[in-house]
Amino acid sequence: MTFVQIIECRTGEFEKITDLEDEWRAATEGKRTLRRSVVARDRSDPKRHLILAFFDSYESAMENSSLPETAEFSEKQAALLEGPMTFQDLDVIEERL
Repeated sequence: MTFVQIIECRTGEFEKITDLEDEWRAATEGKRTLRRSVVARDRSDPKRHLILAFFDSYESAMENSSLPETAEFSEKQAALLEGPMTFQDLDVIEERL
């Protein structure tokens, strides 16, 4: 079952986080299980960001989370945030085009 994680964070330094993600993507090439991601900024609160991360399954998301490169990325990213990230874990039960 497809799995989507919605991650919410607050930062005024999103460009630095994007740079960190580029490093993570290069370091995890061929082993990450993230299939797609969408990043959005709140129009009424420019420090609020939402990331939609798409995986083949919950298990593949947990596999991705357990990569050492993901732990390193998360630690560096946390230093740029104004508070802890929040996560919503969703099993996709229907998808339409």
